[in-house]
Amino acid sequence: QVQVVESGGGLVQPGGSLRLSCAASGLPLDAYTIEWFRQAPGKKREGVSCISSVDDYTYYADSVKGRFTLSRDNAKRTVYLQMNSLKSEDPAVYYCATRDDPACSDSEEDYPYWGQGTRVPAAS
Repeated sequence: QVQVVESGGGLVQPGGSLRLSCAASGLPLDAYTIEWFRQAPGKKREGVSCISSVDDYTYYADSVKGRFTLSRDNAKRTVYLQMNSLKSEDPAVYYCATRDDPACSDSEEDYPYWGQGTRVPAAS
């Protein structure tokens, strides 16, 4: 049974950093493409960053380019999303999705396996 679990959510402080993790069981994560999506209140879910199963090619949405870094630790079967220089537009629920295809895609329907999401709210 495939299980995808995100962790590491926390409060967004402008200029601060957070690291999200995505762990998967029941599939060889090192051979799968991983995409992080996020959904802010009242907004559509959007693709944020992707790491391909081929050569760990990474893709970043313009909104996070230069601030977020996606990496993979195959030994731990975990993918990390390092988020730096956080902005007021970053609070959202962040989802990890994965598929057995080397190509990155920001279409939700292309990913059969999803985590439950981790909340990254704004600091009050």
